[in-house]
Amino acid sequence: MCDPRLNSPSLAVSREVLRDAMSRAGYPDSSIGDAELAMIELVVNAWRHGATLSPVVTVVYSGSTLRVTVADRSSELPQRQKTDLRAESGRGLQLVEGLTHRWGAELQKLGKRVWFELDGAA
Repeated sequence: MCDPRLNSPSLAVSREVLRDAMSRAGYPDSSIGDAELAMIELVVNAWRHGATLSPVVTVVYSGSTLRVTVADRSSELPQRQKTDLRAESGRGLQLVEGLTHRWGAELQKLGKRVWFELDGAA
């Protein structure tokens, strides 16, 4: 499933489409919450570090895998940071890594795509 309404800076719309796609695919509420949090982290990173006010969010469920992709205009690939325990930021990719089965990033002609995947609902 790919929903064109996701080309929006609106987290509310992105969350609604993600929840709907995951519910229809049979994911439990706990997995849906994890995916929402991971998606929000990627969108906020696109705003903060990707210099993109309106990142493109894509949700695709294919076979038994859900993939969420957030595209921005920055060509700088994200890297996990080593953060001080007292730091108030810098843990976003650790969070995405802990909540999802896989994540990655790839350059595109203009900017990059950062994605995560969740395996099918059990």
